[in-house]
Amino acid sequence: MWCRRTVLGVMDTTREDDLLAALPALSRRFGLGEVRDQQFLAHGLMNRNWRLETAAGTYALKEITDVPLPKVRRNLSVLVDLAREGIPVPAPLPADGGDLVVEVGGHGYCVLPWVDGEHVRGTDLSLDQVRDLGALLARLHEGLRRHGPGPLPESAPAAKVREVAEADQAAAALLIRLPAEPVTDFDKAAIEALHDRRGLLARSAVARPEGQVPAGPYGWTHGDFQYRNLLRQDGRVVAVLDWDRLGVRSYGEEVARTAQVQFGVGGVFDLDRVAAFCSGYRSVIDLSEGDLADAVKRLWWKRVTDFWQLEFYLDRQDPAFGEMFLTDEALLHWWTDRADEVQAAFAAR
Repeated sequence: MWCRRTVLGVMDTTREDDLLAALPALSRRFGLGEVRDQQFLAHGLMNRNWRLETAAGTYALKEITDVPLPKVRRNLSVLVDLAREGIPVPAPLPADGGDLVVEVGGHGYCVLPWVDGEHVRGTDLSLDQVRDLGALLARLHEGLRRHGPGPLPESAPAAKVREVAEADQAAAALLIRLPAEPVTDFDKAAIEALHDRRGLLARSAVARPEGQVPAGPYGWTHGDFQYRNLLRQDGRVVAVLDWDRLGVRSYGEEVARTAQVQFGVGGVFDLDRVAAFCSGYRSVIDLSEGDLADAVKRLWWKRVTDFWQLEFYLDRQDPAFGEMFLTDEALLHWWTDRADEVQAAFAAR
């Protein structure tokens, strides 16, 4: 099934009512005909999505909640050209007048063809599938080089390298937001993790990456190339989903982040799969060992100095983000203790 993101793991009935009120207009604008059934997809973390059975076929309807609508229109337009090249992306359905996003009742919606498939975690893939996944990401980068939504800047965009003092202040602020006397097991674990992180920050200050500009080639990238946004049938990828974060980045940054999200599971890296993934990518786009080393170090530092999962947990009271914080905290310390091994895996050919 097509599983996309939602703000919480439960459905807001008010928003469901809004969709039902908007469906006639959406059906008319997108030429869907009679809507025979709609199913809310209560999976994921950000956007709201539905599976629609209509007279014209089966579609995925997405309510856009966390990205400006002009940016969504820009991103969706790229998918048409990528699909024509045989890259597995769902081409969006145009509404009357050609618009790819329709606004109804103060909300923006887009429609894409429904794609059957399943989400498979990176650690559940065979090594051959992992190599193929790396090669697919490289082919995607090549396609975006031809069909990106705009010209590239003259140099790679700067990526902030957070100062130790700033990150330490952020950790201290989060400690204030947690109960002084832990109420739950999570409270206790989060407080301990924040104290450990402050210690890691102090010890790691000398390893802070130099400069704000990543090394190596750059271009338009997907921005969230991970298993929740990939659908598979019979072992192969049939759809790359969720293009909300399309943007210009260093290729090494996306390779490193993808490998971490896909193969950094259970508080450890699957280094064999990291190596296979990077080998597959480098068989298509020849990133140098130095470029990858720079990207991996910058990603590690970003993880050392940010706390977004815990911030989301406290802001939204969604336990999914709390679990992510603790799991990623374990990975961060494992990674720090084995930095040389991790770098060697990313350098594989």
